[in-house]
Amino acid sequence: MQVRLRNPDRTVEVAGPRRVTEVLAELDINPETVLVIVGDELVTSRETIDDDAVVEIRPVISGGAGGGGRCRQCGERPAVIDIARHRTRYCGPCFVDHVRTQVRHAIDEYGMFGYDDDILVAVSGGKDSLALWDVLLDMGYRVSGLYLGLGIGGYSNRSEQLVRDFAAARGARLHVEDLADTYGFDIGDSVANPRPGDRKRGRVGRAACGTCGLSKRYVFNKVAIEHGYDVMATGHNLDDEASQLLGNVLRWDTGFMARQSPLLPARDEMARKVKPLYRLTERETAAYCVIKGLDYVVEECPLVEGNTVMRYKDVLNTLEQAAPGTKAHFLFGFLDRVRDQHFAGADAAGGTLVPCDACGLPTTAHAEGETPVCAFCRTRGRLLAVLGGPDRDAHAEASA
Repeated sequence: MQVRLRNPDRTVEVAGPRRVTEVLAELDINPETVLVIVGDELVTSRETIDDDAVVEIRPVISGGAGGGGRCRQCGERPAVIDIARHRTRYCGPCFVDHVRTQVRHAIDEYGMFGYDDDILVAVSGGKDSLALWDVLLDMGYRVSGLYLGLGIGGYSNRSEQLVRDFAAARGARLHVEDLADTYGFDIGDSVANPRPGDRKRGRVGRAACGTCGLSKRYVFNKVAIEHGYDVMATGHNLDDEASQLLGNVLRWDTGFMARQSPLLPARDEMARKVKPLYRLTERETAAYCVIKGLDYVVEECPLVEGNTVMRYKDVLNTLEQAAPGTKAHFLFGFLDRVRDQHFAGADAAGGTLVPCDACGLPTTAHAEGETPVCAFCRTRGRLLAVLGGPDRDAHAEASA
């Protein structure tokens, strides 16, 4: 059989017929990290693949579990995906219902939003954000999208086109912002003399991924406030949240642990922020996109190499393979028992908020007696000073 592997793209020949589990074992691939697609259809790990088949093994971890037979939900249609932590397998329609049920559980448990709220989803062109936008639209919510152009070459161009195509197909409102056009820099500019294996080194003391995340959070909140949205929704999933928690625990970063929640309330020009996918893994959101026919960017961002969170995800996936449900137990146990008991009443905003002197949005980033400047404006000012961009003097002075 011909097997196409992704990230990086390559094709290998594997003798068949073989079960999916055998193919993955031969290629030394953790089934918790991939989807297996034959033709245009997902297959479970116990499926036997013919010798002349063309197979795609698609990674689902940014930076698959056993089955076969009939769907255990309806008992009628063939299963296309198995979820080991739930000890079950689903056909396509039942799996879509499973995803909606998990999103409904998340929304209701935290009171994230209602049908009268205007919701803004941050969409990147990846599987998680497009799946979230699609699910919320199908559930009948009033939801628009925001795409932020990051200036990462062809990767950003492909991402934006996929987001625009989705919005047009669904007749949904889409806001498009561009870092370079509006703020004078992009994420490519933030990388100092990139070399192979050293793509993330930052020009101004902040790695490319750090500048990217900071920029996304800033622009997302700014657009939500300016356009009167009631709530911001992001595509953070179970893998994202569990790996972030693992990093926070390893560093005993209690400040970040106090603020890690599927819901952060609105406060002082900061819109409410929610994560409706926190009960679903990346493998599940990727499978949802395949089943629903949603085209998304499969390749990884070219600047993500070396990201520490990816290492945490690898560790958790190894544990998950040996003990299905590990990631869910780890995250949900923290949210249900540790966070409520030990961080009740903690300041979720991370301190007293004051207006940034440069942009007017709230910040805690200042020492007593100093002019308050938010992290985004400070980073932007330093980058513009290096690049010689517009507003160089004013922003360099504000960020000094």
